[in-house]
Amino acid sequence: MKNELIHGDALTVLSTMPAGSFDALITDPPYASGGTHASSRQRSPNDKYMQGGRQQLHADFPSDERDQRSHLAWMQLWLAQCNRVLRDGAPVLLFTDWRQLPLTTDALQCAGFTWRGVAVWDKTGGVRPQRGRFSNQAEYIVWGSKGGMPVDRDAPTLPGVFREPVRKADKHHMTGKPTDLMRQLVRICEKGGRVLDPFAGSGTTLVAAKDLGYNWTGIEMTHHYFDIALARLG
Repeated sequence: MKNELIHGDALTVLSTMPAGSFDALITDPPYASGGTHASSRQRSPNDKYMQGGRQQLHADFPSDERDQRSHLAWMQLWLAQCNRVLRDGAPVLLFTDWRQLPLTTDALQCAGFTWRGVAVWDKTGGVRPQRGRFSNQAEYIVWGSKGGMPVDRDAPTLPGVFREPVRKADKHHMTGKPTDLMRQLVRICEKGGRVLDPFAGSGTTLVAAKDLGYNWTGIEMTHHYFDIALARLG
């Protein structure tokens, strides 16, 4: 299987892929979050995440306005397809925020994966400060595996907390993750393995995998972000 970025819907594309093709799933799916109540979560991503009247710098993206039940059902559907295309023992890393952390751990297990823990991405200070409250400076990486995970895998020990700021020059997507963060996370894949990202966005996971010598396949349905990812991947 060649390294490729595919334009399309993850559910449709994943169903066409052969079983047991990938060595790791590392992805940052839509959170369907951004509010305490359903009406808040159903606003567009720019309305939810670009707070304080800031100028719209990034394009909106689909699949981020679901209610809890439909979001869980949707997560379960595509994760089940990912389970099929992953090899036994493959690690799974899913980004989420504090609101959707319980749902994400449920979806992982409902799709047949073994839940193994939660790592923390510390975005560092100054992120969405709220006077008299805790700062929302952390997001989370729910991780697990397809069945057993051998202790002699050809991969290093990763920390449980990653401290990495968001840099404007490195932010190519409204909810994009730092490239240096993803370079650390892709090391969970065994050396020489193939990384799958069904929600590639601006391609940061794929860029990190390429930089570290892994094979990779990504899927992205939004034309705008597909073109950005394609350009970044050269």
